[in-house]
Amino acid sequence: MSLKISSLIDHFKYKNPVKPENAYFCSMETKRQQKISALLYRELSQILQQDMKAIGNGALITVTKVVVSPDLSGAKVYLSIFGKASKQEVLAQFKLRSREIRGHLGNRVRHQLRVIPELSFFVDDSLDYIEKIDNLLKGE
Repeated sequence: MSLKISSLIDHFKYKNPVKPENAYFCSMETKRQQKISALLYRELSQILQQDMKAIGNGALITVTKVVVSPDLSGAKVYLSIFGKASKQEVLAQFKLRSREIRGHLGNRVRHQLRVIPELSFFVDDSLDYIEKIDNLLKGE
């Protein structure tokens, strides 16, 4: 009896290995999430350039990444902030006016999305990190 079970285990282990392209990882985004992320990225970039210039307090603000939750009810928006203004002050302004920004977004994508996700804003400091590494490599 145990000989048959072990031979079956060996058969499935060696004849049908799990390939990485067939494996399912929970951390990967689905196609739908990727499409909605791209749509929100484009529209939020335009909103920041056209409608919300006053939030930045003279700083250059760009959207670097948008990550949508699996249930499509929330979105994390990563902002890159350059300029004289403090990053934390600008981020606080975005958090205070997130409902207004969500309203502008809803007006733009109302025909593509049924529910507009809740927006959470975060500072993307990857460019600062790259600059720090570059300075270390140069010896400065």
